[in-house]
Amino acid sequence: MRLLHSLAETSATSLSKVTEAHCRAIKLARISDTYTATTILNGYTKCREIGTALKMFDEIPHKDTASWNIMISGYVNSGRFQSAWVFLNLMKEHGFSLNDYTFGSILKGIASNGLLSLGQQVHCDVVKLGYVGNVYSASALLDMYAKCGKVDDANKVFQRMPERNYVSWNAIIAGYAGKGDIEYCFWLFRGMEQEGMQLDDGTFSPLLTLLNEDRFHKLTMQVHAKVEKLGLGCEVKVFNALITSYSQCGSIGSAESVFDGTISCRDLVTWNSMLAAYLEHDEEKRAFELFLDMERLGLEMDSYTYTSLISGRFEGRHNSQGKCLHALVIKRGLENVTIISNALIAMYAKSCTNSVDDALLVFETLDSKDSVSWNSILTGLSHKGWSEIAFKKFSKMRLENLEMDEYSFSATLRSCSDLATLRFGQQVHALALKLSSESYKYVSSALILMYSNCGIIEDAWKSFEVSPKESSISWNSIMFAYAQHGRGKLVLDLFFLMKQSEVKLDHITFVALLTACSHIGLVEEGCRFFKSMEADFGIVPRMEHYACVIDLLGRAGCLEETKELVKGMPFDPDAMVLRTLLGTCRSCGDIEYASEVASRLLELEPGEHSTYVLLSDMYRQFKKWDEIANIKRLMRERSVIKVPGWSWIEVQNEVHAFNAEDLSHPHCHEIYAKLRELTDEIMFSESENVCGLTIFRGDQESVD
Repeated sequence: MRLLHSLAETSATSLSKVTEAHCRAIKLARISDTYTATTILNGYTKCREIGTALKMFDEIPHKDTASWNIMISGYVNSGRFQSAWVFLNLMKEHGFSLNDYTFGSILKGIASNGLLSLGQQVHCDVVKLGYVGNVYSASALLDMYAKCGKVDDANKVFQRMPERNYVSWNAIIAGYAGKGDIEYCFWLFRGMEQEGMQLDDGTFSPLLTLLNEDRFHKLTMQVHAKVEKLGLGCEVKVFNALITSYSQCGSIGSAESVFDGTISCRDLVTWNSMLAAYLEHDEEKRAFELFLDMERLGLEMDSYTYTSLISGRFEGRHNSQGKCLHALVIKRGLENVTIISNALIAMYAKSCTNSVDDALLVFETLDSKDSVSWNSILTGLSHKGWSEIAFKKFSKMRLENLEMDEYSFSATLRSCSDLATLRFGQQVHALALKLSSESYKYVSSALILMYSNCGIIEDAWKSFEVSPKESSISWNSIMFAYAQHGRGKLVLDLFFLMKQSEVKLDHITFVALLTACSHIGLVEEGCRFFKSMEADFGIVPRMEHYACVIDLLGRAGCLEETKELVKGMPFDPDAMVLRTLLGTCRSCGDIEYASEVASRLLELEPGEHSTYVLLSDMYRQFKKWDEIANIKRLMRERSVIKVPGWSWIEVQNEVHAFNAEDLSHPHCHEIYAKLRELTDEIMFSESENVCGLTIFRGDQESVD
């Protein structure tokens, strides 16, 4: 049977060929032959026709180990591991011997599902049946341990293997790559080369995932050269990994070169990798052009394509593109795909325009919300200052017994911090303790800031003491807390203690440090820290660092030094820097330079009301009444409205919000009546004091 032999030899089996072979075997009365039936059975499992395969398996009169192995492998490859496990136990019960193919298939399923305890049971069978020295069984074992997070156990299996193949080496390298151990991975790679093992895409792909920082650019180039030398440049997994690695090493040009060289063999992952690379480097325009190319080519895009593009920075002029993407998602009928809607919520929440209503609308219309959906809306509401609604969403999560994690707590605690609602913050803290979430770095950081903003710096310190201190997150938060409370000396002490503890400093650490120097007037120290950032710590100063130093110099009245600093900036100052500079001009009394800065600021943010208010106050200080009139006229022409200030008060676990002349509160009449009563009392008290002072002065004068 020529057709039967072709089924046995080829890995790419079509269902029509399998069906044809099955019909011919029945017609020739060979279906009862075990080899023939097993070959056809194998064809059905490769075509994922598990139901048909099971029916045929039941009809095989003389089943052998190969028949059972094929069914177990078929179930594993179809993602039906529970059925594969049942078959394994039935195979044992019927007295069939397990072999290396059995172990390879079942361990693959265990690894995919992360079922460590079942893997350990199979390990016992491997040892018991004498397959521990078999290269296929041992390779499957170490792969299982690595994918279940037990890399050290995988290494023990690897070290005890009497014979290793390239699969074994690839599995152990992938295991340590997942752990982030770059030195050991490349040590293994060199050992693999020395033993003359075959290097393939499975070797290089995990190695490239580790090369994700600027300092690894040369190493990425060396790996790329090795890939080309071995003729693996057309392996899809390898060049996809190369695109991502070059991008993360800061070389978008090299990533483009790899992408351009893959025209004949790109897959969707290739396009998605390049798309993500552009977005990572803030190349939104080029990302959109690439997306349009994908559209023109008629590529069937997946959720990752949409979420990557939606997750780009849609601010300012790019905000309309975010809206267009949302429209496309609706047009394609994908608005109820949870992962895409989550990206839309985050996009609207991050937008510089007032798009929180849009984020809420997407959230409310999403049928299947997951923890990311809730965390995205909570984070968005807290970042945009919609803290009251954030409280309500958090309370709804509690009522519906939804799962909460560190992101839920940290976002809600941020809202508590913004409104300084101590009692509600303490309740959230208690809940985080109950659910063992207090020790997470983001929760502990949010707790530090919440207690600091509520004026309880002692409790902020207690939260820092129990927080994880391996990363800079908690350190930065407590430094900001003490800087906010005017305890700059303690911030400096914490900075030096952080260095001593060998915690990696980041750009936020220096923002906290420079803020502290500014608040306590340490001009020379602050300037020295600023200059040492790149020279001593390899941290390139960002816009926020320049803003801090401008504030530092401005408070000290050093306007000329401030001007020189702004001139020497390697990038154009943004609105944050210009606002800080405007405040410096105001305090130093340089009205001409202030007007120049203000005009640049109004070009950048024509709709930002705070700039107009700041200018108006400055002109009032210098009695420039004509300029004040011009500012008011400009606001009218641009339809800019001064946003009223809000106040919050917490009474009996409920937060009440107020603004000027607000009549929305249900008890507004009683509130205003009490306010008038208090105002009258204050005025009467002041008049009494004035009268008493006049009488005293009169008596004194008469005495004189």
